[in-house]
Amino acid sequence: QVQLVESGGGLVQPGGSLRLSCAASGFTFSRYAMRWYRQAPGKERELVAGITSAGGSTTYLDSVKGRFTISRDNAKNTVYLQMNSLKPEDTAVYYCKVIGVRMVDYWGQGTQVTVSS
Repeated sequence: QVQLVESGGGLVQPGGSLRLSCAASGFTFSRYAMRWYRQAPGKERELVAGITSAGGSTTYLDSVKGRFTISRDNAKNTVYLQMNSLKPEDTAVYYCKVIGVRMVDYWGQGTQVTVSS
């Protein structure tokens, strides 16, 4: 079965960095684009970053451009989100998602990121 397991969240001070990982299994990882989303308390889930199957193209939410970097290692079936210069408004639960595996979208369980002094 398809599984996505996020890790790497935690508490960090403003200006700090974190690297999130999403380990995938149950499908041919290298064939699918991957996305990172986040959801802050009381807000809708939003798309933060996306990466194509081979990693040749990426997209970002405007508010994270220049600070976050999405990447993937197809040999390790893992997608990453490097987050630098973190701000309190980046506080949220971060989720990875794969779209259209046998016509079904799958989410991970999420990892909490808290940016606070």
